[in-house]
Amino acid sequence: MYTHQMRMRQELRYVVPIVGIVLLVWLVLRTGTATILEEIRTIGWRGFGLVLLLGGLSHLIKTWSWRLTFLCDIRNVSFRRTLGLRLISEALAILGLPGQVIGEAARVSLLGSDIPIANSISSVTLDRGLYIATSAIVSFAGMIAAVLLLSLSHTWRVYALLFALGSAVVLTACAVAIGSRWPVFSGMARAIGRLGWIKTWLDGKQPVIEAAENNLFDFFHKARGVFWGSLVLNFASHATAILEVYVLLFFMGTRKSLMVALVVEALTKLINIVGALNPGNVGTFEGGNMIVARLIHISSGAGLAIALFRRVRILFWAAIGAICLTVMSKSHQPKMVLTEATPFPNGSDPLWS
Repeated sequence: MYTHQMRMRQELRYVVPIVGIVLLVWLVLRTGTATILEEIRTIGWRGFGLVLLLGGLSHLIKTWSWRLTFLCDIRNVSFRRTLGLRLISEALAILGLPGQVIGEAARVSLLGSDIPIANSISSVTLDRGLYIATSAIVSFAGMIAAVLLLSLSHTWRVYALLFALGSAVVLTACAVAIGSRWPVFSGMARAIGRLGWIKTWLDGKQPVIEAAENNLFDFFHKARGVFWGSLVLNFASHATAILEVYVLLFFMGTRKSLMVALVVEALTKLINIVGALNPGNVGTFEGGNMIVARLIHISSGAGLAIALFRRVRILFWAAIGAICLTVMSKSHQPKMVLTEATPFPNGSDPLWS
């Protein structure tokens, strides 16, 4: 029975991407290559260049935000190196949910002995957590804007309000957990550790998990200024995505406001959640954008063109990330080793000193 389930899972790994590719091809053929090419020509190289530039700016902002989450001295880790690790993580993330897990693990692994392992884990967890939290806030705002600005059907209004409610619940749960210092991660690790086949492996990792969890709580309770700085930078990275949508709509000749671009980005985040189990979100991302396009009263062909431009932007920076992975995996680890965390005094970041 177990072997049969494993075989089915392995088959699904291949079937789902193939179905996504078939869906994408069908969408292109149904829309018409001539229509898509016309939309692409309308945006042109200037629009595409701005999209790539905004994508790069987003990575720079995210890297800066990530560096703020280290509760130790990172002056021996250059900004360029952390930018490379960020690009590697994003490149692996296009493989779907498993790729996101592998990407975050790669960030921790490639930091090596320059940073204590507990600090590496907590910083990556904080970085991802803050991004998810700010995504939920942007999604909440976007769904409310959709209800107020767009002439949605009753069904779509219900979906938008349910998604906004879900985002609010996630945010509230996170805020309560951090504020009350609930030992969520260490508690889960102890619960999982009761399983015999994983107990031995987890026993050696429990101190690291607890240390990383304490760093998570300390980041909020003892370094409030840095916490809010990182939060603002995460919002800035989302702002580049909203601006990207606005730029594409502008070059298409569609005079939509930034609020409409916010709605599109919020719905795009919902599409990404739905398509998380589809490696690369191929087909589902493009199809979802075509539906969103109709909601904001533009053609489905324009929605597909927007999705393809954003897809190319993702692949461009993923290619840069793949180059970074090749170079960094071959490079020698620095000789300097930090054996223990060096908390920055009074919650101040050495980068600012």
